[in-house]
Amino acid sequence: MSHPERAARPRKVIPIAPAPETVSLYEARRKIHPRSIRGVFARWRWLMVWATQILFYGLPWLEWGQRQMVLFDLGARRFYLFGLVLYPQDFIYLTGLLVLSALSLFLFTAVAGRLWCGFACPQTVYTEIFLWIEHRIEGDRSARLRLDASGWTGEKLWKKTAKQGAWIAVSLWTGFTFVGYFVPIRALGGELLALQGSWQIFWVLFYGLATYGNAGFLREQVCRYMCPYARFQSAMFDKDTLIVTYDAQRGEPRGARGKNAAEQGLGDCIDCTLCVQVCPAGIDIRDGLQYECIGCGLCIDACNSVMDKVGLPRGLIRLATTHGLQGRWSPARMLRRVLRPRVLGYGAVLLGLSAAMVASLSLRTPLKVDVVRDRAALSRIVAGGQLENIYRLQIMNATEAAQTYRIGAQGLEGIAVASDSDVEVGPAASRWVAVRLRIPYGSAGAGSHPVRFEVESLGAARARVVEKSVFLVPR
Repeated sequence: MSHPERAARPRKVIPIAPAPETVSLYEARRKIHPRSIRGVFARWRWLMVWATQILFYGLPWLEWGQRQMVLFDLGARRFYLFGLVLYPQDFIYLTGLLVLSALSLFLFTAVAGRLWCGFACPQTVYTEIFLWIEHRIEGDRSARLRLDASGWTGEKLWKKTAKQGAWIAVSLWTGFTFVGYFVPIRALGGELLALQGSWQIFWVLFYGLATYGNAGFLREQVCRYMCPYARFQSAMFDKDTLIVTYDAQRGEPRGARGKNAAEQGLGDCIDCTLCVQVCPAGIDIRDGLQYECIGCGLCIDACNSVMDKVGLPRGLIRLATTHGLQGRWSPARMLRRVLRPRVLGYGAVLLGLSAAMVASLSLRTPLKVDVVRDRAALSRIVAGGQLENIYRLQIMNATEAAQTYRIGAQGLEGIAVASDSDVEVGPAASRWVAVRLRIPYGSAGAGSHPVRFEVESLGAARARVVEKSVFLVPR
């Protein structure tokens, strides 16, 4: 084939497939500017802010006798809780406290949904504090929206700087207070002012940064994506749980109301979106129950204020149960259903465990004893034809006064304490003591024999502890 013929042959055109569309698996964050609102739920939220923060910031500064009232002294391995002195051996009480907290959460959730999230969770409380600072410096919601949308000016620069400075101050004080529960807070303040204590400085900055990031920037994202409670709360809900809900039968179809609203077939919702504007999670409660809802009730306050203005009954958004909303139950009938078997079960278990924990603490012996054998000298024959074993006893005084303890032993014929039997231990202190036990040679066969150490207080605070060990007789 000649060259011109090859040139005349038509070429096959291969179509190029369009590039695949990129699908993002992550939702772009939309900054939320909650609107301030007044009402019953708003007042309750601020009451909880004040109550929790007065307790948190003030408790480390209170004293009990000559020490800090609440102190988890990790270095000394002692935990001071009002008049109690706890040791690592009392870890069971911390476990019991965590179990009681979990059961309380289950009980409150079964009764009224996410009460903890909406009113007492640290994330909610500090976000509310940071939003209040933002509102005081930058203005109300519309002013904040305009400020964020505008370019950088002198006014915007100083407002943003002042807000960040206030946030940092609150965060650092929060970190300092938190570390003050683990280090005596007055000593901690002196060390920080002198720039001493590298690990204390680190943890103050660490917890300060956590507060600053979570309450200042992450805000609702912590509740949405980081907190597991939002994911499994539905397992603790049922149709008799009180939740923040929108009455769609009454509110739909929504729309702006005029004089002929009834003739147009409109519901009571005027679609003002105020319930969305006040929501700290940025959701629309009219879309139904959502896992992002923290149950704060601010949308109820907002809707009630609108209903008052347009002359309609309150309660378009209210606390109600699913059964109550479907059956148009009265509030009294819904509240009667609160005491259902699940709630009664949670309450009975919680009451029983609380009583058991209080009884255990009240009957707790203020003395701890640990026995450790001296491995350097397991067994030996001493002068007088006696066989001796050496032990080390850790005696822990869990009272606020110095105590004298007497050490005795039982379990073998002729057994006696050859070392000093009386030991003095300071208030809320511990002491290691070397104890020598002796028996007449030949009074016991070769092998390991069980013995009991009996440690008894000689002071006013009577306490007696028995600890088991073994006495070795060589072959």
